Formats: sequence, C-alpha cells, structure tokens
Amino acid sequence: MTSFDARLRLQGRIGFPLGVVVDLTEQSLRVRAGEKELANWTLDEIRIASEADGYHIVAEGEEVILNVTDSARFAVELGAIDFLRRSG
Repeated sequence: MTSFDARLRLQGRIGFPLGVVVDLTEQSLRVRAGEKELANWTLDEIRIASEADGYHIVAEGEEVILNVTDSARFAVELGAIDFLRRSG
C-alpha cells in the first residue's frame, strides 16, 4: 500500500477542500480524513482521469477531485497498477 496526502473537493463546489490521505493498493483506493474513512473503492468500480485541476474520480454516480501532494508519484503508481492488472 502506498499513501498520499491530498486535498479533496466535490465536483462543482468551490471552497470545499478537505485534507485527506489516499491509500492506493493494486486492488483499491481508500480515502480517509484522520481516523474516519470517507471512501473505499475497488479499482474496478471507479474511473480516474488526470485533468488540469487534479485527479477526477467518478464512483457511485458522484465525482470528486483529488489534488495529490506528490502527483508525479501518484501517476507512476496508478500506471504501474494499471500495467500489472492488464498483464496479470
């Protein structure tokens, strides 16, 4: 598991950044604020797109935007997971 500090915003809502930690594994993406788990999705149930304002994640009919502190490392981890899932 790799963890990343990030800011979470809801699509279409300005001024709602929340400090979160994103835990990424080969199977799932979990978002938590302190001890509270906000989301825990398998990678099969979400869509992730890198856009100019952050990583857009669509899950369960909702869209959130993550601004990851180390976005380059997050992109590398996502790419490696995608590669492993396609070749496995």
